[in-house]
Amino acid sequence: MDLLAGMFDEVSWLGVLETALRVTLTLLLGWVVLFVVQKMLDRTEGRLKYKYAAEGEPPSEAGKRVETLLRLVRQGARLAVGTTLLLIVLKELGVEIGPILAGAGIVGLAVGFGAQNLVRDILSGFFFILENQIRVGDVAVINGTGGSVEEINFRTIVLRDLEGVTHIFPHGTVTTLSNKTRDWSGYVFDVGVAYKEDTDRVCDVLRGVFRELRQDPEIGPAIVEDPEIFGVDRFADSAVVIKGRIKTKPIRQWMVGREFLRRTKLAFDREGIEIPFPHRTVYMGEASKPFALRMMEQAGDPRAAP
Repeated sequence: MDLLAGMFDEVSWLGVLETALRVTLTLLLGWVVLFVVQKMLDRTEGRLKYKYAAEGEPPSEAGKRVETLLRLVRQGARLAVGTTLLLIVLKELGVEIGPILAGAGIVGLAVGFGAQNLVRDILSGFFFILENQIRVGDVAVINGTGGSVEEINFRTIVLRDLEGVTHIFPHGTVTTLSNKTRDWSGYVFDVGVAYKEDTDRVCDVLRGVFRELRQDPEIGPAIVEDPEIFGVDRFADSAVVIKGRIKTKPIRQWMVGREFLRRTKLAFDREGIEIPFPHRTVYMGEASKPFALRMMEQAGDPRAAP
């Protein structure tokens, strides 16, 4: 107890108080810096959205682009401020940070030779953002995997598919990237009708469906241009296929496409237009003879004799 009491007596409580005060002020200053940076980024976000809107970019597209850019800036600012605060606090606590910085430099140099993939990922991600190739909220196909872009970090892209599975791609491993929602989206449809149908009449019915869609208060605003009917695309096994496309706002193509198909089915039923489907008949030996053969046997046709 005497030894412990002697240790406490030797402690300079004034120095401890001064150190605690400096550490507290340092942390408070760091919080203020982050707060100011956040406010500046918020103001920058509003200005960029206004700028892109003035240039004619849709608000949703402008929002995704700005959010993607500022997300990376926020991450970088937090990392820089956090590292700086850590070094200052260590110095205030009496830790010599010179050797730490020197050691960090040597370790960084050594790690740099073995972290080429990390550097590649960061540089690739920088160009993704710089060239506006992909943004948070886009629907994209990356290396053959499709889904919604949830995050774009310094090193990775986080993609979530329709089943809810999360896919993480380092920037440097992205070899193919297809963005389905940049600027506008398109729903390409193939409508098959029976060979006996008049294709010109079918196209007129489809145009009527398009007019209904444009007048719908919910669906109409999502369509950016008059739908296109390319015409007869091919002769399938049991149908004449008519191809067309509907241009929509980003990510709205599937909603518009499903409603278009629903209304097309109702319109074809109303107009008596046949939508063909393949037929298949299965014969089980002599126990299930073809219908035509049974009719010939009932009629006594000699051709039905075995």
